[in-house]
Order: sequence, then C-alpha cells, then structure tokens
Amino acid sequence: MASKPKKKLETFTNPTSKRDYHIHMEIPEFTCLCPKTGQPDFATLVIDYIPDQECIELKSLKLYMWSFREEAAFHEAVTNRMLDDLVTALKPRYIRLIARFYVRGGIFTNVAVDYRKTGWKQQPTIALETFDTQSNTRL
Repeated sequence: MASKPKKKLETFTNPTSKRDYHIHMEIPEFTCLCPKTGQPDFATLVIDYIPDQECIELKSLKLYMWSFREEAAFHEAVTNRMLDDLVTALKPRYIRLIARFYVRGGIFTNVAVDYRKTGWKQQPTIALETFDTQSNTRL
C-alpha cells in the first residue's frame, strides 16, 4: 500500500535524554503553492534541534512535509506553522527551522524561526581542531 501525506508527526523516546545533542536534518524537496498565483513554491528546509524526551520519526516527517504540496501558504506562514507543529510534537529543548525558498520573480526568500524551552540554557560549544598527521597541518 502506498504512503499518503498526513499532518500527524510521530515521535520516539529519546535514547539519550540526559545529554544535550544536536540533530540536523535537511529536506531539499519541500513544496507548497503560492496563495496568489497557485504556482508551486520550492524550498530546502533545514531543521536543527536539541531533543528533550522525544525525537522525530523520519517517515512521519516526510509524510508531514508532503502534506503541504497542494496547500496554498505564504512562506512566512508555512514556516511558522511547521515550527509550531514540531514544537507541539517534540517539546524540544531547542529547535530552529530555516526555509530557503528558491528564486521567484528574482527574489530568494529565507525564513528562520526558532523556539527555546523555558529555563533551558545552551551548554558552551567546544570547538575542536582537526589535525592531519600525514601533512602535519591543521584542517
């Protein structure tokens, strides 16, 4: 039986909820319709999040994104709606969604939205240098 688009986002229990860690996803085939012309709008979506108790199940995310294909929405509205739906499903410590819409009428539109759980504080990022032992140089 073929899959069908759906708005329900499914999750699974975070296997390492005691630790902050970063999940990065890129969705290069997002489409919705322009509410003014009815023509398709295409975007690459970038999701970065730090889970709390739940992680997103990828097939449900794919079907959720597919559900917008025949829906008319302004870039700003659809990006904020998706973030709200992800926050409701995941209740993450932190999440950012960037929608990079392809050129339309000579204009690229990027919409970035984020959410931070009340009381959550990001741990300092540690930048590690990579060293190539073959050439004895930093990468």
